Amino acid sequence: MVTGRYDYIRDPAAIYRESERMIRDATDLSAVPEDLRTVAVRLVHTVGRPEIVSNLIGSDGAVAAGRQALTNGAPVLCDVEMVSKGIIRSRLPVANDVLCTLTLGGVPALASRLGTTRSAAAVDLWQPWLDGAVVAIGNAPTALFHLLERIAEGFPKPALILGFPVGFVGAAESKQALAESGLPFIALTGREGGSALAAAAVNALCGGLSE
Repeated sequence: MVTGRYDYIRDPAAIYRESERMIRDATDLSAVPEDLRTVAVRLVHTVGRPEIVSNLIGSDGAVAAGRQALTNGAPVLCDVEMVSKGIIRSRLPVANDVLCTLTLGGVPALASRLGTTRSAAAVDLWQPWLDGAVVAIGNAPTALFHLLERIAEGFPKPALILGFPVGFVGAAESKQALAESGLPFIALTGREGGSALAAAAVNALCGGLSE
């Protein structure tokens, strides 16, 4: 039977301060480029695993590019609703649009016509918003592959691609393709990823923990 009150930290600001202190004590950030450390701390906070930072990679100036894009009002394009729901809207600098086209009515038919997944087909609908956008992919490797293909074919280039697709089929390979694409990116190599991490990367660009 539970009696009385538990002894735990209740103040939100104190929780964030203590979280950051414990993360920095437990995490070796020495190999993480200085500009990626905000993202690294946020990812560790999200999954509770300091070792995750050993797989974090990014192009030069990626964080600055993403932050500038958001400050300029760029939208955030998400491959799945779970990524969209994890983005803290109140931290977006100018009430940026957060868009996910996966659930639009024409996507299943488009996927059938293209012979690919719905997540990949939904990327085709990003074209009007893609120029200078921040892209957050946290689920489907096919979405990341298809985005890279479309950009190579002439789609507008986003300001930053956050590559966090997860799984055993295509996840590691799609992130390797992203790293070799020459596009601005932040990614987690290997099979690990997920919607929570993609959303956390967006939130790190907006500030908060570790700042």
